[in-house]
Amino acid sequence: VYKRQVSTQSTWDIENGKDIYTLVKNTQVLDLNSEYLYLLQSSHFSDYCCVALVEDKVLGFVSGYIDPKDSSVYFVWQVGVDESMRGQGLALKMIMDILQRDELSNINYVHTTISPSNKSSQRLFEKLADQLSVNIKDEIFFKVDDFNNAHEDEVLYKMGPKKK
Repeated sequence: VYKRQVSTQSTWDIENGKDIYTLVKNTQVLDLNSEYLYLLQSSHFSDYCCVALVEDKVLGFVSGYIDPKDSSVYFVWQVGVDESMRGQGLALKMIMDILQRDELSNINYVHTTISPSNKSSQRLFEKLADQLSVNIKDEIFFKVDDFNNAHEDEVLYKMGPKKK
């Protein structure tokens, strides 16, 4: 149960780009991308992204895209939730909002990468797999040596196939 009225929607609003950037920056755990990228996600990729709003304030964000090499895969790129809203199921609600859109009707698999130390994201995607009633597999996707700067491995989580 949400303490405040939360609405989820496509990110199509240029103003959301600035707020998403600030939200991601404030999490202090997500890799912060450029403001330009969040503006693109709020425009070009809005069908595959979601914001959670409380009184027009962005308190949650999910970004993703259709895998250009496999159109049956939706890749979740970033999930960010304001500290005040964590532990309330908001991240799962936003992902489910995206997956139920007409633009994703041909999606059979959901993929994401998670660092080994990010236990909360691992639990989130285990819950997603349960909610979708699908299998989940994981494998190393990017190794520490693939990064220029200090970074953990990125483990690829594959969920699916989705039941039609």
